[in-house]
Amino acid sequence: MSKYVGVTSRGIRLPIIKEGDNLVKIVTEAVLIASENEPFALHDRDVIAITESIVARAQGNYATVDDIATDVKNKFGEGSTIGVIFPILSRNRFAILLKGFARGVKKIVLMLSYPSDEVGNALLTYDELDEKGINPYSDVLSLEKYRELFGHKVHEFTGVDYIDYYVDLIKKEGTDVEVVFANQAKTILKYTDKVLNCDIHTRSRTKRILKANGGKIVLGMDEILNSSVNGSGYNEKYGLLGSNKSTEEKVKLFPRDSQSLVDNIQQVMLEKTGKHLEVMVYGDGAFKDPQGKIWELADPVVSPFFTEGLRGTPNELKLKFLADNDFKDLKGEELKEAIKARIKEKGANLVGNMASQGTTPRQLTDLIGSLCDLTSGSGDKGTPVVLVQNYFTNYSEE
Repeated sequence: MSKYVGVTSRGIRLPIIKEGDNLVKIVTEAVLIASENEPFALHDRDVIAITESIVARAQGNYATVDDIATDVKNKFGEGSTIGVIFPILSRNRFAILLKGFARGVKKIVLMLSYPSDEVGNALLTYDELDEKGINPYSDVLSLEKYRELFGHKVHEFTGVDYIDYYVDLIKKEGTDVEVVFANQAKTILKYTDKVLNCDIHTRSRTKRILKANGGKIVLGMDEILNSSVNGSGYNEKYGLLGSNKSTEEKVKLFPRDSQSLVDNIQQVMLEKTGKHLEVMVYGDGAFKDPQGKIWELADPVVSPFFTEGLRGTPNELKLKFLADNDFKDLKGEELKEAIKARIKEKGANLVGNMASQGTTPRQLTDLIGSLCDLTSGSGDKGTPVVLVQNYFTNYSEE
């Protein structure tokens, strides 16, 4: 009998996770209870996806603003003036980190990219820049010039003037602040040779440019709290990248050392069900909002930990290409059977095959993680685990 349902994504409700909780036990039990009560069957290659937030919470991977300040002070030197460049505009993601940076230094030169930050939060539009004759690739604006040209603007969704918000936050720590608007990393070296670059996905290039142009101390956020400070949490690979505000004085860091978590959940599910499921930890999905132009991915990666079966990219044929080209003269059952046969015959690597064009050539973990992020949401749904089924099935399978 033919399958009538393709990919499904189910949010699985869990209790509120606290530090020290046994996630292997909690997650496996929640999935099994859900499958018995809905009910639905579990299959080989179903995917259990766990949001990074509860993994870090269970680990107790937290740090305080004082911990951040101490690490910044130790790495840049007492009483330093540092450039803090290319931060994203976020109360949840960045403001509390900036508070820690300010607490650890004497002065911050805050250099903001414009017209938007790295993930698409806009200060301005390109139309506004064109109207004023500003070239964002070369022009450097002081705060005074920016206000003269563009005045005070608030974020479309949050209603916050992030420039005032960040300036006030720095001043409240008793730290001097100067604001610059520029998109060339080396611009900051006119103000200071000690730089903390806060971009996420372009951080390696930014560091290289700054060091090549005379930066004395150049660090990324991945190098702040990449080891413990006074017993704090840390992330040896990503530092402060992927962190979120927990309280006014504490941040939750991106989870660490969790390969054993996904492997153990996979093993327990195999023992309890006889099925070989895949397991992953996911954070932000990788997609863009068409209205606000915000690219969701503020984490350093979509999935920091996953089982081996989730490695790689999809290997799929485009059904509409086959229907419109190879089998354009067929219809009905004959067309259906011809497409099924072609899928069964497809090679293990379709790179360069015209019949695979448009099949989203992205990492499996990025695709599945994006689906999971949209399913679990970021609010009060209470489903930090997502079960994805039939992701690896196709039209040819009965």
